[in-house]
Amino acid sequence: MPKNPVTILSTRPVSGKQLDNALAKGVRISVRSFIETSAVQNIEVQQELESISVQEAIVVFTSMNAVEAVIGMLDGHIPDWHIYCMGNTTQQLVAEYFGEDAIAGTGNDAVELAETLIENEVPDEVIFFCGNLRRDELPARLHQERIDVQEIVVYETTAIHHKVEEAYDGILFFSPSAAESFFATNQLPPHTVLFAIGTTTRDAIARFTQNRIVVSGQPGKDVLVDLAVKYFSGAQ
Repeated sequence: MPKNPVTILSTRPVSGKQLDNALAKGVRISVRSFIETSAVQNIEVQQELESISVQEAIVVFTSMNAVEAVIGMLDGHIPDWHIYCMGNTTQQLVAEYFGEDAIAGTGNDAVELAETLIENEVPDEVIFFCGNLRRDELPARLHQERIDVQEIVVYETTAIHHKVEEAYDGILFFSPSAAESFFATNQLPPHTVLFAIGTTTRDAIARFTQNRIVVSGQPGKDVLVDLAVKYFSGAQ
């Protein structure tokens, strides 16, 4: 291991196994969350979900937080849904609860997911379970095809502002909201390399800095962590 390991800041929690694997390759990862999410808990959303849960519906998830919130409200019931979702972690959560056969299509980002849905279906309406800070890309693309999008906000995101004193070699961003929260109180030295979980997060980062941005080709927290470790350990 190098005498002075490469330092990376992750803006969301990382497993202990990944921290150990990174350190073994000379990369020290520190963790500091810049957002927190919480499931929406009110009777209106619960009633709306209960109504949809007894229908055969086309449902969209672009976030693991939305999947977790909906699963919590379904309380063991498994609806007859055709589900379109982001790949990797979100897809894994959907498969674990709803079953692999429920997944009608996946995408690496919101636009790709919308295109997959448009290619496979000609629905009058889709149900989009999302957060209060959801992006416009997916509903906007579906609206272009005259598909109604019923948005149901099932979780909320709150910014957590930290002042970062250390000059990290790399920083991992897993969402646009985390990037916005980080740059609300921080600036970067020119050498810091930024890692984005997808193109939407990359575009959010680029609004605040001209530092180098490396974009993961696949969604998923583990994929982004591995990408950053390989980048600095020279394994890619």
